This record gives sequence, C-alpha cells and structure tokens, in this order.
Amino acid sequence: MRHPAVFVLCLVGTIVPSACQKSSDAEVERALKSVNAIDEAGLGDLMLTAASPDEAVAYFRRTLADNPGRIDLMRGLAKSLVRARRPAEAVAVWARVMEHPGVTNEDRVDHADALIRAGDWARAKAMLDSVPPTYETFQRYRLEAMVADANKDWARADSFYETAVGLTTQPASVLNNWGFSKLSRGDFRAAERLFAETLTYDPTLFTAKNNLVMARGAQRNYSLPLIQMTQVERAELLYTLALTAIKQGDVSIGRSLLEDAVETHPQYFEAAVRALETLDQGGAG
Repeated sequence: MRHPAVFVLCLVGTIVPSACQKSSDAEVERALKSVNAIDEAGLGDLMLTAASPDEAVAYFRRTLADNPGRIDLMRGLAKSLVRARRPAEAVAVWARVMEHPGVTNEDRVDHADALIRAGDWARAKAMLDSVPPTYETFQRYRLEAMVADANKDWARADSFYETAVGLTTQPASVLNNWGFSKLSRGDFRAAERLFAETLTYDPTLFTAKNNLVMARGAQRNYSLPLIQMTQVERAELLYTLALTAIKQGDVSIGRSLLEDAVETHPQYFEAAVRALETLDQGGAG
C-alpha cells in the first residue's frame, strides 16, 4: 500500500529539479539582459563622445533596428545625426522621440536645436514654447536667445543671452553669439566688449578674434587688439581689418593693412595678394 506514495515522491523528485532549472534559466536570462542593457548604455555613451559621427550613426541605426521601442537609442541616433551635420534626418528621428511616452523636456530642447540647425526657426520656437518655464538650463536659454535673434526681438534676445551666460562656467560660445548679435545691430561698442570677454574664457577661439577685429574696424579703430594670436592669425586679422577699412572708404589704410598682412603671413597669402592686385587695378574705387 505504500508503493503509490513512494511513486509520487519519486515523481515529485523528478519534477522539482526541472522546475528549479527552468526558474534558474529565466533568472539568468533576465540578468544577462540587464547586463547587456548596461553594456549597451555604456557603449552608446562612448559612441556619442568618442566615435566618429558616421560610425555613431551606423551603430545607433543598427541597434535601434533590433530594439525599435527604446527611446535612448532614438536619442543617440538623433544626436549622432546632428554631429554628422545631417540635421534634417535628426529632426525626423526627434519627431519619433516626441511620440514616445518617455519624452523629456531635455528631448524637446534637443529637438529645437536640430530644428534650428535645419533652418526651421518657426517650429523651433514652437518646440521651445512647449517647454515649461520652470525648466531652466543653459542649452534652453542659448536656443531661446538664438530664436529671439532670428526674429529681431532684441530685448528678449539680450535677456536670454544674459541668463544663459549665468548658467554655465564656459560661456565663450554664447558670449560670441551675443557679440555677433550686437554687431549685426550696429552696436559695435557692446559687440567689442562681448568679444573681448569671450576671449577671456577661450583665448584660442579665432572666430571671436576675427569678430573683435570687425567690431573695432567698424568704429574705425584699425589697430589690432592686445590678444593672444599666432603669426598666421595676425596676418588673417590684418586682412579682416583691411577689408573693413576699404568697405568704409578708408582705402589707403586698407592698402597698408593688406601689405602688412602679406608680409606677416609665414606662407604665401593668396587672398591678401589678390585684394592688393584688385586695388592696384582700381577695383576698390
């Protein structure tokens, strides 16, 4: 009479290890998925910072195709496309991010950035307007300033630029943009001050050096500022000053500056030589 019980015990003894094995396999699979997700996140960060833009685009496209619902991969692809200077494609990917339930205000700001790069200022403004005012970041206000600039809303542009500068320890790029905004409005003294301030944060930024020279030249100050510059940069800045002088009718000063640029440049300065030849042929006036 005890045999059935023994049989049941034996049967249970064969079933339980099998169930445990299945449970163990499922746990291992989940653990591996977690590890893979962590590894992929780390690789994604690496691709965004260290890989070439085209390599990053290829990686995120491939990985997103295998995991079409992952918002982190959509973000990675969109950011990589921006890095690869393909903003129109980035805008399309950001549009997919906007439809995801995990979309954030940071995503909306990055979408606006891509829209600006693609030249769609109206949609960029609309996207920034959808971000609540309590979301205050350097990137948000930098873009707000650029949009206000594009709309020639100078008061708002100045306010946004000032806010953006206060939200970063590396404001060189935004100060340079602000200075160029002032330059385009004809406020040359304010532009000069902003470009000079830019160079205190990044003395190597040649764009700011060139802009500074243009702002000074627009005030008919044709001397080079006391800033850090290489011999090549000095020649190129003299060339910028020369063109500014000629455009303002100060042709003799412009000619002298062109000659200085040619003599200063360590190699053959073709652009300055051509400008001198144009003057000699009467092309300036």
